[in-house]
Amino acid sequence: MTQPPEENPQVAQPAYTPPAAPPYVPMAAGQGFHLDPASGLELPDGVELASIGRRIGAYFLAIVLAIVTLGIGYVIWGLVLWGRGTTPALKVLGMQCWLPETKQVPGFWRMVLRDVVGRIAEGILSIITLLVSFILFVTGKERKSLHDIIGGTVVLYDPQGTLRSR
Repeated sequence: MTQPPEENPQVAQPAYTPPAAPPYVPMAAGQGFHLDPASGLELPDGVELASIGRRIGAYFLAIVLAIVTLGIGYVIWGLVLWGRGTTPALKVLGMQCWLPETKQVPGFWRMVLRDVVGRIAEGILSIITLLVSFILFVTGKERKSLHDIIGGTVVLYDPQGTLRSR
């Protein structure tokens, strides 16, 4: 009979080595899209995430437009533009809403959710909610205010009207 070989306690066994991680490969954008490095969003070619300054300008422009059009004109103008995924102030400044998860311009009912329900939510506690919305907007990498979060939208700067054809 043969004896099993004796184990030598002096020989160290190799320690567990986890498998090597695959090399980092940046996510590629699909045809007609590019990856925005700041937000990580996949955006259509020809557009960019709207700047903080442009968004703040749209907020104050909306107030001026509402006064100039006596409110009712602004509401009617808004109802027409919601079907195109924008608002009067955004339209004047060359901006457009975008749904990142579906890669589409939002339709009328999504814009109703964003602008009516979102603005009501912002106005419930008035200055506190507006302040929280502003802080979310300024500090977030996707620059979403409270009504953008509710509507699931981001606002893009679209100087050539690229999104109108989508």
